[in-house]
Amino acid sequence: MFRFIHAADLHLDSPLHGLRAFDGAPVERLRSAPRRALENLVDFAIEQKVSFLLIAGDVFDGDWKDYGTGQFFVRQMARLRECDIPVYLISGNHDAQNKMTRALAYPSNVHVFPTDRPDTVRLDALEVAIHGQGFANQSVTEDLSANYPKPIAGWINIGLLHTSCTGREGHENYAPCTIEGLRSRGYDYWALGHIHKREELLDDPWIIFPGNIQGRHAKETGPKGCYLLNVDEHRRITPTFHPIDDLRWEYLPIDVSEIESINQVQERFVKPLESLVEESGEKLLAIRVALVGQTAIHRKLRTEREFIAQECQAIATGIARDRVWIEKVEANTSLPKEVESESAVSEDVLAAILGVLEEAKKDPSILADFSMDDVRGKLPLTLRSSSATSDSPLTNSTSDWLMGKNSILESAKERLIEILASQEENV
Repeated sequence: MFRFIHAADLHLDSPLHGLRAFDGAPVERLRSAPRRALENLVDFAIEQKVSFLLIAGDVFDGDWKDYGTGQFFVRQMARLRECDIPVYLISGNHDAQNKMTRALAYPSNVHVFPTDRPDTVRLDALEVAIHGQGFANQSVTEDLSANYPKPIAGWINIGLLHTSCTGREGHENYAPCTIEGLRSRGYDYWALGHIHKREELLDDPWIIFPGNIQGRHAKETGPKGCYLLNVDEHRRITPTFHPIDDLRWEYLPIDVSEIESINQVQERFVKPLESLVEESGEKLLAIRVALVGQTAIHRKLRTEREFIAQECQAIATGIARDRVWIEKVEANTSLPKEVESESAVSEDVLAAILGVLEEAKKDPSILADFSMDDVRGKLPLTLRSSSATSDSPLTNSTSDWLMGKNSILESAKERLIEILASQEENV
C-alpha cells in the first residue's frame, strides 16, 4: 500500500573530541560521518520511494557553531522535496527550542511539530495521522505522551516522541513514559527517539527505538541506521531495519589464553578482523581491540599495548588498506592461577593504592586530605624514587585532578599496574 521511514538521533556535526591524540586516526572521515549518514538516509528514502520520513528528535547535536550545519540539513531536505517526500520531525533534548540560537527556513516539505503542545498532521490521501510534540527545553521531565490526541478512528495513527521511555543506562530520563502507557493511546505505531541503541519494545502495536543513524564513539558499536515500515492493504505495519552508517565502531575481543609471546597476538587477530571487514562492506571500521583470557604474559601485554596496537593497525592496513582504524587496544587479561600465586608483585602490594582509587570513584571527597606521600609509602622501595612515578597522574598533592573524573582514576590505576609490572620484569 505504502511505506515510510523512521529515523532518529542524527546528531549532525556532532563534535568528536581528542581524535588528534591518536596517531593515524582518520579525523576528517570520522568528523564527516554524521553528514554522510544523513546523505545515506536521504538516498535510501528516494530509492525506496517512501511516502514520508519521520525523524524522532536530535537532528542536531546542539547549537550550530556556524550556519554550515543548518545549510547542509536544508540541502538534504531539498533533495527530498524534489522527490515529493515530506518530512515530519520533532526536536529532542540536544536540539531543544531553547538551545538553538540559529535557525534557517526549511524547505516546504519539512514540518516541525510545536514544542508547547502536541499536534496532529493529517495525511488525507493515505488516511494517516501523525501526532507529535518537540522539546521546548533540554530537561523535559513530564510524560509528553500522556497529552497526545486520541487516535482518528479508521486511520493509521503514528506517535512521534523523543523519550527515555522506562529509562535506559547512559541516557538522561527525559520525557519518561511506560510501554503500557503508549499502548493505551490506541496508536498503530510509535516512532521513538533518544536512545541510541536499536530496540523493538513491543510489536502490538510496534513501539521502536531505531537508534542513532551513526555511531559517535567506541561505545556505540555495530550497524546503525533506520527502519523502513511497509504498510499493506490490510493496514498491517511490517518494520525492517536498514543500516545507513558511514563509519562503524566495533568491539573486537581476542582470546589470548595461554599465549607465550606477543607475536602470537597477531595470529589470533587476523581471522576475526577479516570477518568484520567482510561484514562491513565498504564502510570505514573503527575497532577497539580487547585482549581477554588467562596468560603468563598478562603484564607484558599491558605494558606493550601501544606496540600491539601498531601491529594490529599494520595487519588491518594489509587486509583493508585505509578502511580500518585501530582505535585502541585494551588488555583485559589475567594471570593463570598458578602463575599469580608465584608473582613477586601480588595484589597485596597494589591493594592500598588501588583500594583508595576504587573508593574515590564512589566518593571523591575521601581524598580531600590525601597526599602523594601516602602513596609513596605504600610503594616498593625500587619505585619510591622511580622516574616513572614523576609523570603519573598521582604526582599532585591534592585530589582536585580527579574530582568527578573517573576516567583519570582508571588511567592512574592502569599506569600504576604498568609501572609495577615493568619493575617486576627487571628484577
